[in-house]
Amino acid sequence: MNQIISKRKVILGVAESDSHIVANHLIAFMLRAEGFEVLNLGACTSVEEFTEAYENNEDAEAILIGSLNGHACRDLAPMKKMKSEGRIKCPVILGGNLSVGYEKNLNDHRKFFDIGIDRIIETHLDIIPLLNKAWL
Repeated sequence: MNQIISKRKVILGVAESDSHIVANHLIAFMLRAEGFEVLNLGACTSVEEFTEAYENNEDAEAILIGSLNGHACRDLAPMKKMKSEGRIKCPVILGGNLSVGYEKNLNDHRKFFDIGIDRIIETHLDIIPLLNKAWL
């Protein structure tokens, strides 16, 4: 009996106003090396595009979003609505440079949780251990 084993799947992309793509490609490479199927939406991805990707891939266990330009809160503001409407049911993980300028304030993370982000990571090294945790 042949049994098809499906890979774990994640959706990956960069926030809407952000065209920084190098880290995105490196993270996709890292995830694929760990055996994940990665649907990489690339740079300048809107919340609607993340939502449509999830609706077409409901077996995805997480949406991973990167942002380096500091405008992720504005870019991702519609996320709460998509989650409250049930259009996104998996966890949404955010990482990168999440503020404009050099001053970083970890208390600012609350605003991301308020718009529907489930987890914020500080480094790409946090991704695999987080995906392997039972909360997903």
